[in-house]
Formats: sequence, structure tokens, C-alpha cells
Amino acid sequence: MDNKITIGIADMKLAKGNGMLVTYALGSCIGICLYDPLIKLGALVHVMLPLNMETGRKNPMKYADTGIRETLKKMESMGAVRSRITAKIAGGAKMFETSSESMGNIGQRNIESVHLNLKREGIRLLKEDVGGKVARTLLFDVASGLGCVRSYGRPELII
Repeated sequence: MDNKITIGIADMKLAKGNGMLVTYALGSCIGICLYDPLIKLGALVHVMLPLNMETGRKNPMKYADTGIRETLKKMESMGAVRSRITAKIAGGAKMFETSSESMGNIGQRNIESVHLNLKREGIRLLKEDVGGKVARTLLFDVASGLGCVRSYGRPELII
């Protein structure tokens, strides 16, 4: 696939018809594939944190709540219909053991926030590969709607 589109951390990109959306370094972060299969419009957003409590909200894609909402708005402006949009997610690992409970498990908090916000927006979650202690790379083929998760020491997983 020569039309690979890379999504950075706290970033989102869309593709229509075909294209391979890919994001790397999903540790505690979560990659969210959103897809309207009828018009083959796909988006991949790489969120870092569960909630946007930043004043001024300079980068909504950094957070699960605003990242999902903004991505859905962009998809709908390109012809997607909310009731057809589905989601697949990967990430949310616990990358570091900490003795401090104040840090909490950011990966788990991200998973919970993504689940909550997808439900709140009326988006069906079809598949997920979340949790654990391993970083992931997420590839999303817009032509087929298939996701592929790659992690060190594990076989590829199609989601």
C-alpha cells in the first residue's frame, strides 16, 4: 500500500475510498478508528489523555472527549452518517509501574473515557485491543475497514 498516511500523537487524519492510516507508539495512548462503511470514509485519531480540561483547548485531538467529538464533526461534514459510523480501538497499556497512586493508570483511564465517549456519541465499538503492558502500532485500511495491531512479541491482530 503506497498511500500510507501517518497520524502523530494528538493528531487525526481522514481518508476516503482508500488509504492506509497508521499511528505508532500507542502506549497508554489510544488509537481510535472511526468508519462509515457506505461511503468508505475512515478517520484515525491518536488521543493521549481522557478529558480536555485545558483552558483555551488548543489541541482537541489530544483528549478522548474532544478528539472523538471533533473527528465525528469532520466526518459528518464529509458525508458520513452518525448511525453508520463504527469504531475500533487499540492502546491503553500500563507502560510503567509506579509506586505513586496519584499518577493512576492513565491507560485504563483512557480506555474508560474512550468507551464512555463513544457511547455518549452513539458510536458502536466493534473491536478493541486494549490494556496490557505492550506498546502498539495501529494500521487502518480505509478500503476494507480492517484494522491491524502490531506489538513486539505478539502476532499481528486483525480488528
